[in-house]
Amino acid sequence: MTWIILLILLALFFDYLNGFHDAANSVATVVSTRVLSPKMAVAWAAFFNFVAFLVFHTGVAKTIGSGIVDISIVDANLVFGALCGACAWNILTWWWGLPSSSSHALIGGLIGAGLVKAGTEGLVASGIIKTVLFIFVSPLLGFILSLIIGIIVFNLFRKTNPFKVDHIFRIGQLFSAAAYSLGHGGNDAQKTMGIISMLLLGGLAGQEAAPIRDFLLSHEELHLVAQGEFIVPLSVVLMCHSAIALGTLSGGWRIVKTMGQKITRLRPVDGFCAESGSAISLFIASSLGVPVSTTHTITGAIVGVGSLRRLSSVRWGVANRIVWAWFVTIPAAAAIAAAAYWLKVTIFG
Repeated sequence: MTWIILLILLALFFDYLNGFHDAANSVATVVSTRVLSPKMAVAWAAFFNFVAFLVFHTGVAKTIGSGIVDISIVDANLVFGALCGACAWNILTWWWGLPSSSSHALIGGLIGAGLVKAGTEGLVASGIIKTVLFIFVSPLLGFILSLIIGIIVFNLFRKTNPFKVDHIFRIGQLFSAAAYSLGHGGNDAQKTMGIISMLLLGGLAGQEAAPIRDFLLSHEELHLVAQGEFIVPLSVVLMCHSAIALGTLSGGWRIVKTMGQKITRLRPVDGFCAESGSAISLFIASSLGVPVSTTHTITGAIVGVGSLRRLSSVRWGVANRIVWAWFVTIPAAAAIAAAAYWLKVTIFG
């Protein structure tokens, strides 16, 4: 039972790292446009990260919990390997200042540990294909939506005094940043919910976790589990939203600089368009139960807004470096997770 508790704490640490790592996504535009100070920005983002559970259902958590690896093969060692891969890759990319995807690091971790444990038969192809597809779809969607919003906004305000436009969108950015943070919390916190629910309800892991499951779940939730349903307990929902909000409060300033300054120079109106396009993308993905990368989405949106002014305003070399980090994330996290799983099983049993 102690081992299960430690794994839940490790999962919550990953969730904290997710908020810490992705704080840049939530606040980079609003900080770089000087609408809010860094401290105020992360507090604003953390609040909406937390309250997101009131808005979104748990479709993304169910995809992570039962749609990447076969739930019947899940045990504590597999979850340990997956979390090691995801946490290690998050820390490395934070140190390098690369806005990689915490979501795809976790998915890569699950794939790596699942492959070592059960081979390809232990993986759920449909869930993996859907997730990999959205590596391309989410930044493209963010790009297109921010571009459309930018065209509409720039046309509506083209004859307005620039100082007035700046004032209007400084206020507007408060709402667009809130919407983006809501979408971030609604999609990203669910990934950890899926991992913890998998640990509590999964085949082999569920037997080990029975005492903790009985403590954390309500009578109604235990009844649904007994009927064979995969659920996400309310206690797990609250723990995960709290962890990601605390991580956001801690900030990730190395990545803020990359996102908010190195890709393109942002004004308040640009920040509003980028955040709005990203928020809509995240709302769509969460409603479909797809675990997307908030990093990919906001990066695509920032590039979209920057290219609307002129293509040369986007620093394509920086954007190219970020894109390479996206493609490396799943295999890199999978390799670390596979090694962690193998070492755990081989040395400690």
